[in-house]
This record gives sequence, C-alpha cells and structure tokens, in this order.
Amino acid sequence: MLQILVIDDDPTIQVFLKRLLEKQGYEVITACNGEEGIEKAIAYHPALIICDWIMPGLNGLEVCNYIKNDPNLSTSFFILLTSLDSVADRVKGLDAGADDFITKPIEQNELKARVRAGLRLHQLSRDLQIQKQLLETELAQAAEYVRSLLPLPTTEPFKINSCFIPSRQLGGDCFDYYWLDDDYLAVYLLDTAGHGLRATLPSISVLNLLRSRALKSLNYYQPSDVLRGLNETFQIDYQNDKYFTIWYGVYHKVTQQLVYASAGHPPAVLVSGKSPKNPEVQLLRTPGMPVGMFPEAKYVDACCQIADFSNLYIFSDGAYEITKTDGTLWSLDGLIQILVSIQNTFDCPLEQVLNYLIALNSKENFDDDLSILQIQFQ
Repeated sequence: MLQILVIDDDPTIQVFLKRLLEKQGYEVITACNGEEGIEKAIAYHPALIICDWIMPGLNGLEVCNYIKNDPNLSTSFFILLTSLDSVADRVKGLDAGADDFITKPIEQNELKARVRAGLRLHQLSRDLQIQKQLLETELAQAAEYVRSLLPLPTTEPFKINSCFIPSRQLGGDCFDYYWLDDDYLAVYLLDTAGHGLRATLPSISVLNLLRSRALKSLNYYQPSDVLRGLNETFQIDYQNDKYFTIWYGVYHKVTQQLVYASAGHPPAVLVSGKSPKNPEVQLLRTPGMPVGMFPEAKYVDACCQIADFSNLYIFSDGAYEITKTDGTLWSLDGLIQILVSIQNTFDCPLEQVLNYLIALNSKENFDDDLSILQIQFQ
C-alpha cells in the first residue's frame, strides 16, 4: 500500500486529510511539525508528502529542501499546502524543490487528482532511479573488465608502472606492453575521442587486435606500419565516428634502441641522466594524423638511444589538460617539469605525479581520461 505523509500543525487539517486519503485506499502517516515530519519521512520513505507551508519551527520550504537533498527521499512527491498564491511565493516553493501546490481552502476533488498525479510521477521517478542504479552497476562491472585487460606492473628486466583514471566509469584511454620476442618490447598508449562506452569499445578492439597480432600483414616491429594498419582498419564512416590518437614504440633491449611513431598523440617524454640537476629531456613524437581520420594518412618512424638511468613517460592529454583551481589550464610544460623533478626518485615516482595531478585538479573528477605509463630503464 502506498504511504502518504501529512505534515501540518493544525490537527483539524491532519484529521481531514487523513480520512479523505484513507478512503482512497492510501496509508496515511501524520506529523504535527517540520522536525517530526522529517523524522517520519526518514523512517517510512513515503511515496508522497503533503506539507503545510507556514508552521512553527521548520517551515514547509525548509522541510522540502531537506527532503529533496536527501538521496533516499528525493523521489518522494512533495506537495506544499498553502494559503499563499502569489507568483513570487510559488517561485520560492519551486526553488526549494516542491513538485506541486494545493491552495487553502482545500478542494477535495482537486486534492484527489493532484495526489493521483503525484503518485504516478513518484512511481516513474522510482523506476528511473532503479534503472539508473542497474546501469551504474553494469558500467562499474564493465569498467572492472576493462581494467582487467590492462597489463600489470612489472619489474624485470626493468620497471614498468602505470596509472589509469577514466573521467567517468568508462573511458577512451587504453594502453599495453608486451614482448614481441625475447629481445623486443612493444609499448603503446591510445586515446579515443569522446567518453563512455562508445569510446571504450574501439580502445578494447585495438588492444585485442594488437595483443593477438590478428592483423597478419603488419610488421609489429615497425611502429609506422602498425599505425598504417590500424588506420586502414578503423576508418570513420556513417556507423563509426570515432578516431583515436596513439603513440607506439618498440624497444630493443640488446642495443637499447627505441623505434617509435605517433598519430596525433602527445609526445612521449624521455628523461635521462643520473643527476637530478642536469637531466636531459627529449620529446619523442613523429608527424601523423589521428587514426581513422583520413585513409591516405602517412606515418613515419623515429629512433632514439635509451641511456641507463632513463625514465620514459607515455601519457594521454588528460595528464596535462587540467583546469586548475584558479580556472586556468595547466600545460604540457608543467607536466614535463614535474617529471624532471622526480628523476632518480626511487620511491613510487609515478604515485608522486598522480598525487600532484589530483591536488592540482579543481574538480572532484578529471574532465578527461588520464593515463600514464612509466618505464624505468635503471
């Protein structure tokens, strides 16, 4: 049976409403002031609340504001009972979260109709809330699945760490690293345009294709050829409007050479040197359009030597396009300065970077997906 809570300091109004509504088949709970009304709302979670506006102690607006700001009560349909009928008063009530008004003296047929309408809207709100909770649960499960696909940190023959913070439960960033053979390590990080499930699915598709080497015609040891193959496979069309940026590299541990290519992606940052006072910084990037934009896009390789005691950082633009508390946008140069400052720090340097970025961010969540890979050649 649907429950209705009546909050009114006038016993006559309480009795009148209780009898009228019980005849309609509703279970009615009563309270004589705002404080008691909130207590009973918390205890019973009524489907609908009829509350007098003018009461001693907490008035109807204050009760309404409390109810609508409580996630467990916010779907309760709230009707303000009032003798005030000016536009300004109704605006105040709406601003407080009131769903409807009944003007005194109470007209019975109007009251019955408004209660029926309110209960229908309450049921719709409850159904939407349940569906929202189910969707959030499914998205959380999907996010855990995506995380399970990402590679684990490794320590041999060198340390590889990563961090992955989607701006929502699902994001468009993805990365991987694995040995092509005993001597060659492939590593990449990609960032799909947009957020949510539509961005996540292409990322997972790329990860599965590269990890399984399903594109048989590719030379996975040659980054530019990998990007060419991905560009041919993931072209934008009327069914797919998603493109992605990617940085892909292959490291040869014998010669300590890194061959890399990028497609519209931020540069990887290589910080070298034993001394934190005079580190050498190289930005590793090659020209190339994002994958999927143009069928004729060209990609080229570049090569660099990796010295001992070097750190390679590969990241998405969410790692530096951060809105600070003063409203200004952080920059790539700012991130590079942080990476240089932790050179030769052996105690969780990537965790230090992440803590700094969280403190720098002006919002509870990041505006964009944030991913960083760190390879410590030490």
